[in-house]
Amino acid sequence: MKKVIITLSLAGLATGVWAQQQNKTAMKYAPVISAELAKKHLSILASDEFEGRETGKPGAEKAAKYIAAEFKALGLQPVKDSYFMDVPLIETSFNVSAFNVGSTAYTAGKDFSATGTLGGNTINAKDVVFIGYGIGADTYNDLKDGDIAGKVVLYISFGEPVVNGISKVSGTDKMSKWGTDRATRISFIQSKKPALILAVNPASSQVRRGNGARMTVKADNTAPVVTTAPVYTITPAIANELLKPTGKTITELKAAIDANGTPQTQTVATTVTTTYAGLEIPVKAVNVYGLLPGSDAKLKHETLVISSHYDHVGMLPEGTPGDRIFNGADDDGSGTTGVLSIARAYSQAAKAGKGPRRSILFLTVVGEEKGLLGSEYYSQHPAIPVENTIADLNIDMIGRVGEEYNGKADSANTVYVIGSKMLSSDLYKVSENANNTYIKMNLDYKYDDPNDKNQFYYRSDHYNFAKLGIPIAFYFNGVHKDYHGLGDDITKINFPLLAKRAQLVYYTAWDLANADKRPVVDGKNTR
Repeated sequence: MKKVIITLSLAGLATGVWAQQQNKTAMKYAPVISAELAKKHLSILASDEFEGRETGKPGAEKAAKYIAAEFKALGLQPVKDSYFMDVPLIETSFNVSAFNVGSTAYTAGKDFSATGTLGGNTINAKDVVFIGYGIGADTYNDLKDGDIAGKVVLYISFGEPVVNGISKVSGTDKMSKWGTDRATRISFIQSKKPALILAVNPASSQVRRGNGARMTVKADNTAPVVTTAPVYTITPAIANELLKPTGKTITELKAAIDANGTPQTQTVATTVTTTYAGLEIPVKAVNVYGLLPGSDAKLKHETLVISSHYDHVGMLPEGTPGDRIFNGADDDGSGTTGVLSIARAYSQAAKAGKGPRRSILFLTVVGEEKGLLGSEYYSQHPAIPVENTIADLNIDMIGRVGEEYNGKADSANTVYVIGSKMLSSDLYKVSENANNTYIKMNLDYKYDDPNDKNQFYYRSDHYNFAKLGIPIAFYFNGVHKDYHGLGDDITKINFPLLAKRAQLVYYTAWDLANADKRPVVDGKNTR
């Protein structure tokens, strides 16, 4: 009996009898979300034919068409007469044709990476300004007394000064946003109008990632582009070449700052020359969505969003030996498979006259791997008014066991649920209740900690809903050794686990879409 009785205060339901009927109906259609169905979808989405589904490439277009065809076959309604939402993206291609330190020449994509805005320039500098960590907080400021306008600057792009276990920035044993968010420091340094920024990163695999092409959402207005200093991410070896006149290495200069938390800004007599140019290219990209209208005339204007991103990171360059396709079976073929499977279950319920009271928008977005771009555009141009969107349940990687659960007894019965407590205590209660009533998985809330170094709450598409004050829950299996690697293929997927996690989302959605009241917003974002 306990298996079918739902607590009235959590879901806002009217009577115990009605609740039991709802539970039985929900359980009748949940088995539609099966390992077999998941394998059918993912075998297509994560196939070599889809070429890693990179935004703006033919593989992503194939994936979008496959998803739209499935939504149409299920009887979901197009939104504004289409299953596609055009997302106006632009790719800024930033090319460095020359970069020399003294007489030594370095190559972009091999020795360093570079990003920048439109326009081009040639820089001939006779000195470089070392600006420590490049932090500009009230409690610690590397540039408090320095003017770097028009200069080439060098800074340590990782960490922050810590003395005796206490950060000089936060004043606690926790790292500040200056230390965890690279963009914060870059924006601060760029505001000081340097000519070129050289960022030292010891992780060579992150340094050598090509020549700086990046995508952004095209602005609605035609305001002139603001030109900022380009950023070259370099290795410690190149930094040491720059610092030779000081007789010290970058490691030694970092240690000097960390010894007492005192900035060590200094000008170094080193010749640097570089030539670069930035170009802008339009990118064809679409979000894909389908709407299941609610059955209750009074509630159908309110809509629950169930989302995932269908894009991944594409392929290695042609001519690369061996496997060169990043199939992205888990990231996020598994989440998109979950959305398609959940949509089928709801579609069958609706066709039998048992559809949800509120409407559900099934949304698969593009450009997540490029910086949450598809969901960013949706949040700026929502198909459903923000005030009528009750929550977003976002699924990003649910097909495998994360590294923290490898070998544990409950490894195949666990999922991280992130953010359900952040904006709505009701959403958290509904999520817990749905799990306890139907699925009984181990829900891990570890990543709800705002100070967690991984910052997962801010790293998937749900965050663009959260920024609008819409309650969210993010379902995630954790990272693993194949994360963004060539090994993230369908042979590694645990399909029964994928289906079970998707059923958890389905049941949570069922209770949200059928409750008398929408979840209250009584929390706030931490940024």
